[in-house]
Amino acid sequence: MPNGYNLIHQPCVPVRWRPGIAAAEPGQLPDLVGFRELMLRSHDIECLAIADAPAHAALLRILYALTARVADLTEQGPDGDWDVRRLDVLDAGRLPPDGVEAYFRDFEDRFFLFAPGGRPWMQDPRLTEQCDGANTAGVNKLIVTRPSGNNHSWFRHDTDTAPELPTASEAFLGLLVWHYYGPSGRCSAREVNGMKSASATAGPLRTALSYHPEGDSLFETLLAGLVPPEDEVIGRDDLCPWEQQELPDPDRPPRQSRGPRSRHTGRSQHALLLLPDEDGTHVRDAFITWAYRGERMPREDDYLIWQTSQQGNRYPRPADAGRALWRDLDALLLQHPPAGSAHPQQPRVFRTAVQVSEDLRVRALGFDQEGQAKDTQFIDASTPAVLGHAEDNDPSTVPAVGRLRQFGEMYGRRLDRAVKRAWSAYVRDAKADGAAWAAEAGARYWPRAEAEFWTRFRLLESTGDVADGGFDPAATRRAFLHLAQEAYDAVTEPVTRTVRGAKAVSQARLDLYGTRPKTQPGTSPSPRAKTKEPTG
Repeated sequence: MPNGYNLIHQPCVPVRWRPGIAAAEPGQLPDLVGFRELMLRSHDIECLAIADAPAHAALLRILYALTARVADLTEQGPDGDWDVRRLDVLDAGRLPPDGVEAYFRDFEDRFFLFAPGGRPWMQDPRLTEQCDGANTAGVNKLIVTRPSGNNHSWFRHDTDTAPELPTASEAFLGLLVWHYYGPSGRCSAREVNGMKSASATAGPLRTALSYHPEGDSLFETLLAGLVPPEDEVIGRDDLCPWEQQELPDPDRPPRQSRGPRSRHTGRSQHALLLLPDEDGTHVRDAFITWAYRGERMPREDDYLIWQTSQQGNRYPRPADAGRALWRDLDALLLQHPPAGSAHPQQPRVFRTAVQVSEDLRVRALGFDQEGQAKDTQFIDASTPAVLGHAEDNDPSTVPAVGRLRQFGEMYGRRLDRAVKRAWSAYVRDAKADGAAWAAEAGARYWPRAEAEFWTRFRLLESTGDVADGGFDPAATRRAFLHLAQEAYDAVTEPVTRTVRGAKAVSQARLDLYGTRPKTQPGTSPSPRAKTKEPTG
């Protein structure tokens, strides 16, 4: 029976080895490793090498849970010394081999990707009886980068009538994406206790952008990414789905999280089952359906920026492919960043990550998508080493980071408003929104604004000897204004050769300085949807 593919031993996770290790062991380092080798050699691995950002974000949460367990960091302990014990692991330079071996020995039978008659990893074997075997999802739907049904091709051309079977390692990553980013809406019908339904709720990370501290090795990244468990958390109760004794009851409310491990691994709203081919190396089909009927789990995650709507509802900052990562930096460094009515909250992981290293970078991973079927673009971005400037570690410079970001965004908004006003005045059409000019202006401004931000960020003093880290508001204002002026002039120049065009451009130009010219009725730009700014 094709039940031999065990994620502990089989190569399933793409990795990039540290340069020194690669030079010392030429030709001997695999591109894919199993969970056991990944944990044992995390100090030799630079980072995960997963091309699909949603799969990367999902797998990091699985690895955080494994790290906490093998390093005995699942609870604060009687002495409340969790932080000290994490530093002890860091000083050891690697995850404890004995803990890794003992864990995978105890749960080896739970890590089979295919287990006919058993319990495959992160899957529900009951779907063979509860779903219609003649109406499966198919492998093209399992792999989100493939077109399925009547959808347009994205990365490649595939047909449901003759699909190319994904390898087990590809299906493993597709499984993770569905658990965390699966859409809401209609799915395969599932019958439980005589009641059949075919409606699923969106996954816990659907539409969200997650932020992760990143070190010089995967070992540092995993330790920095651990969230301290609350004082009341009991390690033996804070279990991942594959550690639970029984499968969840789809007719009952979802299990409540008991701590960071269950909070970040056990919140899927979808149930899946992979069907292997004859030799167990590829997936020939898959069931994809709902996991719980009716009630949805509360959205909890320690790697998201949480905001508050005008109605008082809490929601994660959405993934936006047109928004560069530097524009979120103060929300990552400040516990209470100044960002208007949304009241963003710093991801909880960044409150303690700097204890591992002051040279940590930030990796942003997500999926620009809608709640149901529409997927737009993966997001994978990183910063230089910035966490040394976190509020608790460097309170003098963090306000300067927020003001630096605010100046960049202020002149970006003014530029957008100015070119739209200029176009509306030029064509004398109140319904003209100037989207083409706004897009070109954004394409010219935002990449240069990002470069200006990082240049000035690197000049900030982190010693605490200089007020505001040496931040110069006047020079910063002039720099971003200059970038906006150059973008404005380049976009509007073609129409300035006429009297009407020159007048429209000169009047709207005042918007760059925060001064609005008096306009005739009907010349205001139409209040349409905001144009996304390209990140370059």
